[in-house]
Amino acid sequence: MQKIDFDEAVNRLVVKDSRYQAGAYHFMRDALDFTLRQVREEGQMEDRHVSGKELAEGVRTYALKEFGPMVMTVFEEWGIQACSDFGEIVFNLIEAKVFGKTEEDTREDFEGHYDFEEVFVKPFLPKNSTTTRKS
Repeated sequence: MQKIDFDEAVNRLVVKDSRYQAGAYHFMRDALDFTLRQVREEGQMEDRHVSGKELAEGVRTYALKEFGPMVMTVFEEWGIQACSDFGEIVFNLIEAKVFGKTEEDTREDFEGHYDFEEVFVKPFLPKNSTTTRKS
C-alpha cells in the first residue's frame, strides 16, 4: 500500500469537503497523537485503537491545553461547532486512508459527548458571571 502524504490528503479533503479548514485536520492528527500518549501514560496497552468517546475526550483536553480561552474562536475558524464535527473530520481522514478504523467505528461515536459552551466557554468566564456567549 502506498504511503499517503498527510498534507496532500488534507489539501484534497479541504477541496472535497469545504466545511472544515486544513487546520482542523492537522489539529485532529495532533489530538489523536495526544490521546494515544495519554492512554499509554495511563498504563494501558501500547498500540491500541481509541474509541470515538476516548478521542472526543482527548480532543477536549488537548484543545484546552493548546488554545485555552481561544478554543472556540479557533474551532469556529476551522468550521468545528460540535462533537459530531470531530467524527466528520475523522471519517474524512479515514476515507482518505490517513486514519484507520475498526468495523465497529461510526461517525455517531463522536456525537453528544459534551456541550461546547460548557467545556470551552464557561471555564473562562468570571466566576460571578451568568453571561453566555452569543452566536
